[in-house]
Amino acid sequence: MIVSDLLVYPVKGCGGYSVTSSAVEPTGLRGDRMMMLVDDDGVFLSQRKVPEMAALRPFLTDDALLHGGSAFPIVADGPRVPVTVHTWHGSGVDQGDEAAESFSQALKRSVRLVRTPPDLHRETTGETTGVVGYADGNALLVLSLSSLDGLNERILERGGDPVPMNRFRPNVVLSGAVEPHAEDRVRRAAIGDVELAYAKDCVRCAVPMVDQRTGLKDGPEPIRTLATYRRDPDGGVTFGMKAQVVRTGTIAVGDKLDVLEWRA
Repeated sequence: MIVSDLLVYPVKGCGGYSVTSSAVEPTGLRGDRMMMLVDDDGVFLSQRKVPEMAALRPFLTDDALLHGGSAFPIVADGPRVPVTVHTWHGSGVDQGDEAAESFSQALKRSVRLVRTPPDLHRETTGETTGVVGYADGNALLVLSLSSLDGLNERILERGGDPVPMNRFRPNVVLSGAVEPHAEDRVRRAAIGDVELAYAKDCVRCAVPMVDQRTGLKDGPEPIRTLATYRRDPDGGVTFGMKAQVVRTGTIAVGDKLDVLEWRA
């Protein structure tokens, strides 16, 4: 399997963009979901309730976040506010009034932009544990084009329209898998000088039913079709593999994924 795409989402829940290479830190691709938008109570915003977030395209530079035609300098440390991501409670470094106003205007609701504090240590769960920024649960989401092709074949058979990979918001997209969901069977793998390990299968929410280009809900696919063959024993449907970083380094598009251990 070969890395065919790498995607970074600088602000949790907002649109992402492709990069040709990336440093890989314990929390995943550099800059990935290390910022997020929170409401007045400090609760994170998600496409689950605010699908229009998908249409926002913030871009990260070395020292600023670009959004809405403006560059907002990144505040690495400073005033902190309490924040909540699902059941996790922590803190975020507030990125200032100008950034908050820009995103508030775009979403037509009061929000603040926060960044992970430098001393954040948020532990993950799964078969392999580690740390993460503001991602839902683990450092990386890995998906293969073969898995998407297999899903779209089933959607077409049911009379639906195929969906693009961006519906699933992966970080690492693989080509060359012999069969769909081969990534689910990987337990340890090396890409370049980076080593990854399996954490858990990714249980999907309603976000894959959001058009990532327009920010509009566009269900019931792909969840309807996934429910016919990808049911998780604990509920929901799965698509993609969540991984943790065992050894940091750099990965690039075109790198080969060497499987060090398969699921027994």
